[in-house]
Amino acid sequence: MSKSTGRRLFGSHTKGHTVTVIEAPTRYNQRRKAIIAFWVTVVIVALLGGTVAAHYMHPILGGLLGIVGGAVSGAIVAVLIIIWPVLRMIWHWLPEILLAGFLIYGWNTLMFATPVWLSLLILAVLVGGPAAYGPTRRAVMSLFWCLTVRHRLRMCFAAFVAHNRQGTLPFILLARPTPAGERVWLWLRPGLSLHDLEQPGQVQKLAVACWANEVRVIRASRKYAPFIRVDITRREPLTDTVLSTLPDHVPAHMPATGPVSPTVPPRGVNLAEVPIPRTPRASNDNTHDRPRTPRNPRPPAAPPADFDPSDYA
Repeated sequence: MSKSTGRRLFGSHTKGHTVTVIEAPTRYNQRRKAIIAFWVTVVIVALLGGTVAAHYMHPILGGLLGIVGGAVSGAIVAVLIIIWPVLRMIWHWLPEILLAGFLIYGWNTLMFATPVWLSLLILAVLVGGPAAYGPTRRAVMSLFWCLTVRHRLRMCFAAFVAHNRQGTLPFILLARPTPAGERVWLWLRPGLSLHDLEQPGQVQKLAVACWANEVRVIRASRKYAPFIRVDITRREPLTDTVLSTLPDHVPAHMPATGPVSPTVPPRGVNLAEVPIPRTPRASNDNTHDRPRTPRNPRPPAAPPADFDPSDYA
């Protein structure tokens, strides 16, 4: 909080102080973008609109009509840019706003349409019935955690997750319950990347802030890199007991246990009594019938000195 300076744009006075809803740098950036967008829209719409209108009326009237249309279009674009932070905040709280509006409007309608005792009875049935029935109670709690996780993640992004130079944070899209926890989809702004969120230290901080067991951050699309998915794990569904119907299909005459083989006492094995099998050496089919030649053949012995080959003729 800062002292009041007389400007109350996106702020409210509380005992001489201003409660800032949107930070000053963000307001300055939005104002500068709005001025640029206003003049760009005025020029483009005035030129295009005046050119088209000149074909159907006097060129001067067509030019004036184009300028007026450009001024109106530029003003609309500038207002949308200026109030975009407020629209983003409304988007963050949209489920709660819709739920509160539904409860208030529904309660008023019920009070005017029925007596007080009947209204209280209907309210007790609508609230007590889902609270007493297990599946409905778990479904309501899952939706509650989805709403809570969106705000916890936004608080984490503003506290310790890196942001770009303009100070914009990841845009939280939707959240839905899963058997293990919640799943949230994000859209990263320019200047951010998946590496800023999937670091081990950041992931552990996200798990602590979301009151979860584990948090995983992965890409949600192969085509769009800014589309990120955050899986929040609160429980292990695979550790629960699963009831199977297979025992109901077993015939009644089948014994509960199968035949048990007679127990054979273990017997020691003496490796010395086990013969070593001799396996023939593997050889190719083409060289199976060839005689083996020694690797280092000895030269033939020289005939004796008195050897005469004619004696064997």
